[in-house]
Amino acid sequence: MLIHPNFDPVAFSLGPLKVRWYGLMYLCGFVAGWGLGRYRAARPGSGWTGQQVDDLIFYAALGVILGGRVGYILFYHFGAFLADPLLLLRIWEGGMSFHGGLLGVLLAMALYARKLGKGFFEVTDFIAPLVPPGLFFGRIGNFINGELWGRVSDVPWAMVFHTLGAGNQPRHPSPLYEAALEGVALFVILWLYSAKPRPTMAVSGLFLLCYGGFRFVVEFFRQPDAHLGFVAFDWLSMGQLLSLPMLIAGTAFLAWAYRRRQG
Repeated sequence: MLIHPNFDPVAFSLGPLKVRWYGLMYLCGFVAGWGLGRYRAARPGSGWTGQQVDDLIFYAALGVILGGRVGYILFYHFGAFLADPLLLLRIWEGGMSFHGGLLGVLLAMALYARKLGKGFFEVTDFIAPLVPPGLFFGRIGNFINGELWGRVSDVPWAMVFHTLGAGNQPRHPSPLYEAALEGVALFVILWLYSAKPRPTMAVSGLFLLCYGGFRFVVEFFRQPDAHLGFVAFDWLSMGQLLSLPMLIAGTAFLAWAYRRRQG
């Protein structure tokens, strides 16, 4: 049995300003995506310039932050939002949703694609392999905060989390599972797959399929949100419910992409 290190969520302070590890993890994710995007854009025939990548990451960052916050409130705290709409603005209290962030990024990419005169899937195919490092750092931020812990377990690497609600029982360190799958494994798959020319929409489809599958599986080890519990069939969590459309869309995009190429 392991014990969570119980990190101080504040990395350092600058006078009255407290810089939190979670915010730094987001910054690391955006910087990693920017660096990888610049690397890809520099390859001959990429169809992208460094300036376009800079603007792309800016649009993506806005989509992640705004969409992630709105999604968290609407998907996980809708009742509280109806009682107190200002909850949406209290970002210092924490709370981000990947699925909301994804919708925010898709909207931002649609706007940026229109501005550039590029196709929507041309943009999403380019940015998809740049996303997993951000997911990795985000999950490390969750682990540092001692949140999103897993279900009670007796595996040798089970960990006791000291955060409110976790109790003293050893649990799956599910944020690390997600960092490994959504961050490392997904990055390797997408980076290698997109290294060669693929039909338009295929990289985006593979991202949706793999992330949806990884998230669906990890949710079996992650403790459901206390105020939601299981949302269907006494075993389906909100994270799994939101991942099902990703699995369906990813499969459809891949099939459509290769069918169009063959046609």
